[in-house]
Amino acid sequence: MRVRKKGYWPYLVPSLVLFLAVIVVPFLMNLGVSLTRWSGVGTPRWVGLENYARLLEDERFWLSFQNNVALIFAMAIVPTVLGLLLAAALFDYVAKRFGPRTASTLRALYYLPQVLPVAVAGVVWGWLLHPSYGAVNQAFGLELDWLGDPDLALATVMAVMVWFQLGYPVVIFMAGLQRVDPAYYEAAELDGASWWRKVWHITVPQIRPEIFVVLLTCTIAALKVFGPIFVLTRGGPGNATLVPSYFSYLNFFQKSNVGYGSAIATVLALVIVVVTFLFLRVQEREP
Repeated sequence: MRVRKKGYWPYLVPSLVLFLAVIVVPFLMNLGVSLTRWSGVGTPRWVGLENYARLLEDERFWLSFQNNVALIFAMAIVPTVLGLLLAAALFDYVAKRFGPRTASTLRALYYLPQVLPVAVAGVVWGWLLHPSYGAVNQAFGLELDWLGDPDLALATVMAVMVWFQLGYPVVIFMAGLQRVDPAYYEAAELDGASWWRKVWHITVPQIRPEIFVVLLTCTIAALKVFGPIFVLTRGGPGNATLVPSYFSYLNFFQKSNVGYGSAIATVLALVIVVVTFLFLRVQEREP
């Protein structure tokens, strides 16, 4: 009896159906709504590209993306650099001197903020940074309104996001270091290489794929960040911490301007797709 080979396509059908139902169809529906003027009830009125033309002249829209760039620095670049150094220190120094269990415990502690619900972490940080009874001000004898001062709010949120995001690259990089051949480090030690030189010339090249993954996923997380902004600042004071995702939310649910909110969400989704494509192209060109 002849067995007919179906290949792997039947196994992709459930994922393809889920992808269409959860991502493609909602995106196309959102795109359609973005071409209308609609309050969320009644019949949408077709306006074509009017919402997108309005975006180009909206200073709050451009300011939200400017703030998003700052959050990319805080959620992607800084955690990647610090996470790489911490992972290398835990793997190469702490594990050898104090044992693997100590390194694993510290790794879990760094990752703990990722496990905490965003609402819980935001509320706790709100208490810590409160201008009247916050522990930060009382510990250092300050009277700063960390989240209420337009000059401090964005930097404060960036610092909180570094704390929140740091554990993720530490875990990924320590997993990547498991596959690096120890002979490289032994040879470098025989040649008298310092710890910094081993990190730069051995660790970084060997776990380059993990670095790309962390940068990509953390950049996407920064672009679509919503929860911490909602809990900590609600985009304020003024527009100091406004980001595109929260700006879209404001138009959707507070201003009942669903068409304009959909246009913001569509642009943000396209920006994420373009950033992902550029990351993948750069990764493909790496030797």
